[in-house]
Amino acid sequence: MELEGKRVGFALTGSFCTLSKTIIELEVLKKKGADIYPIMSENVWSTDTRFATAESIKDKVRSICGREIIHTIVGAEPIGPKKLLDALVVAPCTGNTLSKIAYGITDSCVAMAAKANLRNKCPLVIGISTNDGLGANGKNLGLLLNFSNVYFIPFGQDDAIGKPDSLVADMTLTVKTLESALDGKQIQPLLLKY
Repeated sequence: MELEGKRVGFALTGSFCTLSKTIIELEVLKKKGADIYPIMSENVWSTDTRFATAESIKDKVRSICGREIIHTIVGAEPIGPKKLLDALVVAPCTGNTLSKIAYGITDSCVAMAAKANLRNKCPLVIGISTNDGLGANGKNLGLLLNFSNVYFIPFGQDDAIGKPDSLVADMTLTVKTLESALDGKQIQPLLLKY
């Protein structure tokens, strides 16, 4: 499906080591003509890390998307009733956010955006990045794999020996996954070998 003119929410959560790879995908989406609504978890919005400052991330996202960033529950809530989006991408999606989406918990702006988007039967694309995807969050991943309108950016174990429970999506497949999701299909293969 063409992305020209599609209203795409793009939510960033606190897998800080993956943010730079994900922000590159924002640029690709913009070049394909998507109308991007940026969303940031409260932690990404306010946390300086060894990877980047919060302000530098916000500045980069604003310059790519050309609009202000949604970063509160109040800001994300209208996504549902106003039908603001054609699709929502959550990438990187931490295990914390993954579990909230799986159980309908809306105590963060990204979880609220996901719930609001699913309410409208629009695609939700998840780019997992968590150290416990095959551990404590395995059950949440399993639940979401069976949800209607939920699609995953293909993922795999990024360090099977050193971090055997860790899963990370191949963020370079974000746009292809989104295009496929807008056509109602999960991109394949879903499981990657790193």
